[in-house]
Amino acid sequence: MVRIDYAPSGVIAPHFHPRAAEILTVVDGSLEAGFVTSNPDNRLITKVLQKGDVFVFPQGLIHFQRNVGNGNAVAIAALSSQNPGVVTVANTIFGSNLSISDDILAKAFQVDKKVIDYMQAQFGQ
Repeated sequence: MVRIDYAPSGVIAPHFHPRAAEILTVVDGSLEAGFVTSNPDNRLITKVLQKGDVFVFPQGLIHFQRNVGNGNAVAIAALSSQNPGVVTVANTIFGSNLSISDDILAKAFQVDKKVIDYMQAQFGQ
């Protein structure tokens, strides 16, 4: 279990846990929570949660949280494994050590290589 304190407009960036599902309970404030279903639908499931609300993130799906209230927010999260793992999407794609080729990423994201170079620079590459 973990306590998460969110600053105003604070975000837990999109990530996933390859070996665990997660359940989030809002203790204080208002959070937007969401996840994206798997292929081929890739459907966004999102909800604004208030104090006492609970949200489940299925194992292996990309998910996020954002403080949408006027002040701080607090939540408690529990994971279904002692070793859930965590993969932060942006860090993994744009900050890998060694870098993924900008040719591959430019095609995957359908943008110019300059955009990829800029993104990689933000993550120290």
